[in-house]
Amino acid sequence: MNNISLALAHARRLDVDGLEAQTLLLHVMQRSLHDRAWLLSNNTLELTSEQQTHYQQALRQLLDNTPLAYLTGWQAFHGLDLKVTPDVLVPRADTETLVDWALSVGAEQARVLDLGTGSGAIALALKHKCPSWTVQAVDQSAKALAVAQANAQRLQLEVVFTQSNWFDQVQDTFDVIVANPPYIAQGDPHLPGLVHEPQSALVSGPQGLDDLQTIIVQAPSYLKPQGWLLLEHGYDQALAVCELLQQNGFTEVQSRNDLAGIARCSGGRRAEVK
Repeated sequence: MNNISLALAHARRLDVDGLEAQTLLLHVMQRSLHDRAWLLSNNTLELTSEQQTHYQQALRQLLDNTPLAYLTGWQAFHGLDLKVTPDVLVPRADTETLVDWALSVGAEQARVLDLGTGSGAIALALKHKCPSWTVQAVDQSAKALAVAQANAQRLQLEVVFTQSNWFDQVQDTFDVIVANPPYIAQGDPHLPGLVHEPQSALVSGPQGLDDLQTIIVQAPSYLKPQGWLLLEHGYDQALAVCELLQQNGFTEVQSRNDLAGIARCSGGRRAEVK
């Protein structure tokens, strides 16, 4: 494994995804993670012994289900490159569905709240696309907020960050509230594959609905009349979430599909006060 071509061949023998193997090798060689053309045009370039060792260790971690983003420290999301650490969930492409929905319902001067911001992915994507919006982002984890704030500073996006357990430290009312809360049920068979990510950001009670229900019940007090509450949830939770929204007085309750055509987000509007 003494050059780029042999290193990638080694990864193939281990059955590592080709794109992930290339991204990891670019990271090890301190190149831009998007510079795959450089790898192809320099495939005979030799790796140092240190680079070879680093790459082999990283491949083992990848095969142990460590997310690629934790190994490289970066994840692309909605056109932004975000710094990520094991203190936050890795932003998923499916969550871009939630961002796109919020962008479609927010007015020009919208006030938006992002609950459980993690790396800041949703809040920063919204502020990037709509600089005129006022965006507040909360998380109960100080370590997660530090990651989000660092991303905001690097990207020069003005977002207000607040340490809060959901709405506990929130004072204002908003036109749009978005959240990607924990929604995996305790004992879910998918959890072993997510062992490297913060479990507090994944698991929410026996049905995975505890945090979703808390947000839905409390949100009307923080929404302006006709304001939208938009939530990401599990692949099989759309019906349950829509029922919770309806039970708590939301109107225009509906769902949006992710890239795989699965109902991944549900939301509704706060009824107008009469």
